[in-house]
Amino acid sequence: MGDIAFRSTVHAERLRFTQAPHTAVRFPGTGKRESTSHSERTHLPDPVVPGQEYQDVTVAYHLATRLTRGAEVGRSGEGRMGSDDRMGSDDS
Repeated sequence: MGDIAFRSTVHAERLRFTQAPHTAVRFPGTGKRESTSHSERTHLPDPVVPGQEYQDVTVAYHLATRLTRGAEVGRSGEGRMGSDDRMGSDDS
């Protein structure tokens, strides 16, 4: 899936959170779309415990989004053919 896709992998030998993280993923804008995001964690529970030290942590993250309907064309007239713009006419 994806007109736009992003993948990232991070690794830490040691990792500690001072407070529980708050995360959110948003796909703002107009138009109908299908979107997905997920992460794969190694040696990192969900949720994490603040103050706990985790070792040899890996997080692989992926997000993707795509439009499910065609983009709107012609809001200001571009992309539309009017009666004077027929292909093949040579009235000049």
